[in-house]
Amino acid sequence: MNQQLDISTRDKILQMLKTKGELSAKEITEFIGITSMAVRRHINTLEKEGLIESKTIRQPMGRPSAIYRLTEQAEDFFPNKYHSLTLDLLGELEQDAGTEMVNHLFDRRGESLLKNHTGKMEGKDFAEKVEQLAEIQNENGYMVELQKNNEDEYTLFEHNCPISQIAKKYNHACACELKLFESLLGAEVSRDECLAMGDRKCVYKIRKAHR
Repeated sequence: MNQQLDISTRDKILQMLKTKGELSAKEITEFIGITSMAVRRHINTLEKEGLIESKTIRQPMGRPSAIYRLTEQAEDFFPNKYHSLTLDLLGELEQDAGTEMVNHLFDRRGESLLKNHTGKMEGKDFAEKVEQLAEIQNENGYMVELQKNNEDEYTLFEHNCPISQIAKKYNHACACELKLFESLLGAEVSRDECLAMGDRKCVYKIRKAHR
């Protein structure tokens, strides 16, 4: 019961910051109607989770005070129809220019991601590259778990896929991700499970390339 209450209070704080903008702990306390100690506990938890951030405001008199606002990461907690809009746009493109053009669009996206991340791999050995890839995917919301099998092999689990709704219809997106991993790591990569294909997660086997 307490856990449900905590979740409800946490949601109220996020919704309040979304609708009212930046607020102080005192203002949040007044709006929600619970103790200031309880509010500060929730604020500390939300800060640790990266959902809110604070900035210090200097007052004409007295001590500086902190006000809180949502981070970009918190936007994922609010309803959006981005995948529906994207699917509609891709559907229009497919109708006008054919499936090959849609696939070409995913290829271009893969090339851009490769260009953006190649520098992060420079000077790293195989293990460091795999760990860097896991970090990149985590930052993009894939909820990655990395398992080291031996010196030459890792298993990378993606428990979430931000583009799963799109990849279900356009499987070429998954092929592009596999190609991106191979190019970034300079390794042999295979996919054993795929969220877009109905599995519970994406599972990649990554093997060091022996030249």
